[in-house]
Amino acid sequence: MRKSTTTRHFALARLLVASLIVLQGVVTNTPALARKAKANYLSYGDLLQKIDNKEVKSLEIDTTEQVARVKLNNQEKNTAYIKVKLLNRNTELINKLKKSKVDFAEVSSTSSKSVVELLIPLMWIFLFLTLILLFLRRTSNTPSQAMNFGKSKARFQMEAKTGVMFNDVAGIEEAKEELQEVITFLKQPEKFTAIGAKIPKGVLLVGPPGTGKTLLAKAIAGEAGVPFLSISGSEFVEMFVGVGASRVRDLFKKAKENSPCIIFIDEIDAVGRQRGAGIGGGNDEREQTLNQLLTEMDGFEGNTGIIIIAATNRPDVLDSALLRPGRFDRQVFVDAPDRKGRLAILKVHSRGKKIDPLASLTIVARRTPGFTGADLANLLNEAAILTARRRKEAITQTEIDDAIDRLTIGLTLNPLLDGRKKRLIAYHEIGHALLATLLEHSDPLNKVTIIPRSGGLGGFSQLIPNEEIIDSGLYTCAWLKSNITMILGGKAAETEVFGEAETTGGASSDLKTVTTLARKMVTMYGMSDLGLLALESQNNDIFLGRDWNNCSECSNEMALKVDNKVREIAISCYQEARNIIRHNRILVDKLVEILVEQETIEGEQFRNIVAAHTKLPIKQLAGSS
Repeated sequence: MRKSTTTRHFALARLLVASLIVLQGVVTNTPALARKAKANYLSYGDLLQKIDNKEVKSLEIDTTEQVARVKLNNQEKNTAYIKVKLLNRNTELINKLKKSKVDFAEVSSTSSKSVVELLIPLMWIFLFLTLILLFLRRTSNTPSQAMNFGKSKARFQMEAKTGVMFNDVAGIEEAKEELQEVITFLKQPEKFTAIGAKIPKGVLLVGPPGTGKTLLAKAIAGEAGVPFLSISGSEFVEMFVGVGASRVRDLFKKAKENSPCIIFIDEIDAVGRQRGAGIGGGNDEREQTLNQLLTEMDGFEGNTGIIIIAATNRPDVLDSALLRPGRFDRQVFVDAPDRKGRLAILKVHSRGKKIDPLASLTIVARRTPGFTGADLANLLNEAAILTARRRKEAITQTEIDDAIDRLTIGLTLNPLLDGRKKRLIAYHEIGHALLATLLEHSDPLNKVTIIPRSGGLGGFSQLIPNEEIIDSGLYTCAWLKSNITMILGGKAAETEVFGEAETTGGASSDLKTVTTLARKMVTMYGMSDLGLLALESQNNDIFLGRDWNNCSECSNEMALKVDNKVREIAISCYQEARNIIRHNRILVDKLVEILVEQETIEGEQFRNIVAAHTKLPIKQLAGSS
């Protein structure tokens, strides 16, 4: 149908072009004819004289144009007529013709000018009619487009050529093992149906952004080798009511026609949010789409051989009916990788990159706790960009370390000139670094620098996080207090060296972190004498369909006690930080002089200087908890 319509459009276009060419020919040829006629022109007096001289052989009088077409005796046979412009009344001419016995006749014809004047409006009418036909042809396709409006926008592949296999996914081994059974269900369903097991209908991948949920879904499709339909949750919902539900029906219709297959819905929270209260207004279209999705997954008809894989980083907002068994039978949590997983991810993303043999991915994995797969991929890409900018042939450990600093802290700015501001920042950062080295339960120091960074950062003291604590989330009371003391070390150093009146507001971000940690110790972790009570909720966000009062309530008296206890923890740690700085004032001054001169002190050099001054073994200063 589309091919025949296109052919007709081309035919109309060719006809229009041909007509315009004809019109152009007529218009452009008219002046040529006029010039030619002018060349064969005789005056009226000359004509009368030639009749008297017996030189005229024949003559035609055109009464319409008032022109005489003359044929002379001495003209060749194929020569054109000579035109003579006549008067309104030609009595004398006719009398002379009769007297001289010249053959003449009176004729009537339409002039070329009249033809052109007639053709021009006809061509405009023809052009107008052609445009109307094209417009009608286009509008005739509107009903078919409207019928396709409710069709699913899912990308469909008969063969799951995603280009991703399980070997390309690293760092989430537990999730891969959990999903290996899904692949077996699709490849060898009889292995499970023989003992009465049913194929799971849905798998929900849950995890923070960048952990590899979409990549894992592509790997499942690539391993299974079955038809693969992928769509985003936002593509279901339109401004027109009923379109989302229609697209859900069409999606599952395609899946049933090509089962066994996989349907992948990315960001399902866009359509699967909890129904209910309608605070601030509801969205009937989204709820209708969700209802249709619930019915298709586990309604009156079975979807044998269809496995739905969905991904979200907001499981807390999903409707409970969507999460029940029979719809999403399995929920696989894809978390940020541990150190072993980060090392495996770095090896995957280092393929195709020239990395110096001396560069250690193990050290990189140790320095990047909390990094997701996307973060690590971006890290190596930034290192490769820095390598190309510095015109090196391979990525070295320096480029990788600089890329980590750039992603976690910011861009490097020009160093500060030697002055009071530079020394003030140096004392502040040495306070952090010295406490991180001397405190028993603090994390070890990686480096301390006073080179400014973007975002107003004058310098920083970088620690190597304790991955056993960070990855597990099991924060000990001693570790939290050591961290609070270390964070307050910068302000403590300023106070001990310059006095209370000369302290700056550079510790504002430090105080926010201290308040957060101390408050969690009191209200969430039960690390105070207020008792083993959870006085605050970790997530106080309010969503549609949830209660406004989402956090635990406490009395005004208890809230006052919490504030006092938080203040007590902060003041106690601050006093400890000041005592350590005061007792090591000579060491602080020495470290500041070195830092002002070098602008950066690496962790190992820093620990050696502290060990030489305090006579303590370096192993004890490594900060292992």
